Amino acid sequence: MTTLRGTLLPGSPDYVYVPFEVPSGVRELKVSYTYDKPSVPPGTPGNALDIGVFDERGTELGGEGFRGWSGGARSEFFIRAEEATPGYVPGPVREGTWHIALGPYTVAPQGLSYEITVTLTQGEPGETPAPVYPPSRAAGRGRAWYRGDCHLHSWHSDGRRTPAEIAALARSAGLDFINSSDHNTQASHAHWAPEAGDDLLILLGEEVTTRNGHVLALGTDPGTFVDWRYRARDGRFGHFARGIRRAGGLVVPAHPYATCIGCAWKFGFGEADAVEVWNGPWTPDDEVALAAWDGALVAAVRDGDREWLPAMGNSDAHRPPDAVGLPQTVVFAEELTREAILAGIRAGRSYVAESKNVSLSFTVSTEGGELAGIGERLAVEDAETPVTVRAEVTGAPRCVVRFVTDQGVLFAGEPLPVTGAGTVEWRTTASYAAYVRAEVRHETAMGPVPGSMAAFTNPVFLGP
Repeated sequence: MTTLRGTLLPGSPDYVYVPFEVPSGVRELKVSYTYDKPSVPPGTPGNALDIGVFDERGTELGGEGFRGWSGGARSEFFIRAEEATPGYVPGPVREGTWHIALGPYTVAPQGLSYEITVTLTQGEPGETPAPVYPPSRAAGRGRAWYRGDCHLHSWHSDGRRTPAEIAALARSAGLDFINSSDHNTQASHAHWAPEAGDDLLILLGEEVTTRNGHVLALGTDPGTFVDWRYRARDGRFGHFARGIRRAGGLVVPAHPYATCIGCAWKFGFGEADAVEVWNGPWTPDDEVALAAWDGALVAAVRDGDREWLPAMGNSDAHRPPDAVGLPQTVVFAEELTREAILAGIRAGRSYVAESKNVSLSFTVSTEGGELAGIGERLAVEDAETPVTVRAEVTGAPRCVVRFVTDQGVLFAGEPLPVTGAGTVEWRTTASYAAYVRAEVRHETAMGPVPGSMAAFTNPVFLGP
């Protein structure tokens, strides 16, 4: 048993690596740690210390040495060839210099003193099982709308639910697909296969949790690890974003205007494939994200050749009472496969709903019969050609349908009946509206203040 002690001061590096030696013949590595938590004045962050480990292959950014991360969710972990603590990667405990990775998330003015205990157990190593991953295809309904939640945390990071519990909740929420997104580890990937089925497609990914914001690596190849140890000023994010896409995934900044320390997105959106506008129950953070996203749509229209960024919504559920599927992204896809779902998200052929109860159809059409749906462009030769905007809603009692354009909200219908079903239409032209998107808001008693969100769509663009 080895005890490692130290003190970190305010302004310490984001990550501190504490080396220790592993001799040959070790069967199990076990690590536990503690740190002091002195009282601090109101409004001053106290001590919070994350932990992980790198093996003898080193701590190089993007290297092969990563063996697990639990952040601040656990005070101890173990690694053996045949198994490991959730969040850690099983495999041989090989001879060489290993490193405990400490992440001083916040440090009190008095400093942060820590103590790490490393216990090495000699013995014959077990066999490391070959990982089995969920299939990339489910039966589905062919060309259809599919509901999913792509931001979920299990007990493999700071969640409190097992993959089995999450999958059961996903089915109950009416979801067709989910995405694993534990913080800074791919360790859960090999634990999802038993939960997949013809009724539930399970994508694999990671929430890459940096000090300058969080980003979903959505639907990457099984076993893909994405490093998180950089800030915007380091100029490293583009490299890892491209790596996510090479692994078949999408780059989706999460909760970009969240107020927790290190949560707000600072890397810009040039490398993004979509953006998480709605995160969990609707809050002022989401209202800000929606407004910023809408501003980006206006910029895309102004710049002409600039691609627009589709919006998503996910639950970010960690533990009870967090609701899986609140909200959920409803994607139009050719089939229920990883490739088709990701293509639908990337194309913006989707809307976001607060639950399985809310369904939304949204189209723009001309008198001549041309029609475009969510994420598409309605081509009109004459900018003054009249077009009809139409939304059909179910499952939204007393909600108000609003049509939003590059000028803002230009139309709001009467509250839907208590049945929650209704159709709303509006006539406009491409000269008046460069794009139109629909919002379904809960009724509010506060006059012009918008209610919380029940659903919203990606836009339909108008023009040549």
